[in-house]
Amino acid sequence: MAPKDRDILRTLGAKKAEIALMPIHRERELLWNKLNDLRPERPMIQIYQIPWNEMNVDDELTLKCEDELCRGIEQSLRRELYQWKHMPGDMIVSPVIISPYVIHDSGYGIREKSDIIRLEEGSTAPSRHFHVQIREEEDLQKIKMPIIELDSSATEERFQILKNIFEGVLDVKQQGITGFWFAPWDILVRWWGVQEVLLDLAVRPELVHRGMGRLVDAYLARLDQLVEKNLLSANHVGTNATDQLPGEDFDPKRIKPKNMWSVGAAQIFSEVSPEMHQEFAIQHEVRWYKHFGLNYYGCCEPLHKKIPVVRLIPNLRKISMSPWVDIEEGARNINGDYVFSRKPNPALLAGNHWSLDLAKKELTDCLEITARYGCATEVIMKDISTVNHEPRRLWEWAEMAAGVVQE
Repeated sequence: MAPKDRDILRTLGAKKAEIALMPIHRERELLWNKLNDLRPERPMIQIYQIPWNEMNVDDELTLKCEDELCRGIEQSLRRELYQWKHMPGDMIVSPVIISPYVIHDSGYGIREKSDIIRLEEGSTAPSRHFHVQIREEEDLQKIKMPIIELDSSATEERFQILKNIFEGVLDVKQQGITGFWFAPWDILVRWWGVQEVLLDLAVRPELVHRGMGRLVDAYLARLDQLVEKNLLSANHVGTNATDQLPGEDFDPKRIKPKNMWSVGAAQIFSEVSPEMHQEFAIQHEVRWYKHFGLNYYGCCEPLHKKIPVVRLIPNLRKISMSPWVDIEEGARNINGDYVFSRKPNPALLAGNHWSLDLAKKELTDCLEITARYGCATEVIMKDISTVNHEPRRLWEWAEMAAGVVQE
């Protein structure tokens, strides 16, 4: 690589290292630990899924490296430093650079086919129209069991490159798979079609069950290989800190799913009854969740009326409360048994007129209700498609939210 690229990355790495040494990160990890163990000191804040194409101010996000690998590392560092400066929430900066294992995954045998419309170049939330690929029983055979392989040579090469770049600045840590987004319905609907699969819940339920069952089989086949090939890494630190993990019988050299968090959802089921949600989603999903030490369930689907069936998920710790829930009903049904994971409405940031007062009222009203029902509450501002090209809206929201949770 060009010496200039290495100098740029080392300079950014030094800034990250300096920030990571601040005591506040240890303090925040303790606060996250208490929240995740249902004994919170205060609500906690996260911000992610940011419209980075709209956020560049004073060239803070402008890439200057030339090498493609270096540009990827530079982008990650610049975004982390930008978020720390402008909208940190309760983020934690660690004094390490992660060198991920290079893992080849054959996939499920079907790839999404869709027509895509973007609001603008670089937009992170395009609209899609899916091409139907599953209609009949024989189409289910298109779903294949993934094959997982570790590329040891590429993994070591990446590790040595990063060590060369950041030597004396940041520790470089090799890391396997730490995160699981288990959302088979998010995938199945892309192959089956939105209207088609929702109609088939009623008219062809057995076909839907067989399709969901086969896809969960594929997820579990991948998980088995990750365990067998020792490709998992711990995920119970930082904002995921908890005394419940890694649990008993823990071998740090061989991480098992029971030592880890998993996260999942069935977002297409927003308008499906609790009974159908249990039958067509949770009944299948528990086959996955039972392997993990702790689980987080939900995303955009409103779950306030579905808490009784969501409780069927083993080792459940957090439940998503999307912008479309009845907050009081959700808090009453959770009743302090799980973390109330509140997702404020990102549309507040998107319109022609930005009202910080309105955003503050929405957040304050929510936290007053959850406190009344004894809920451990986290606030996750996410799915931010746009800030109407006014980055300071998100900065102001973050500053306001920090004040509100302290109050």
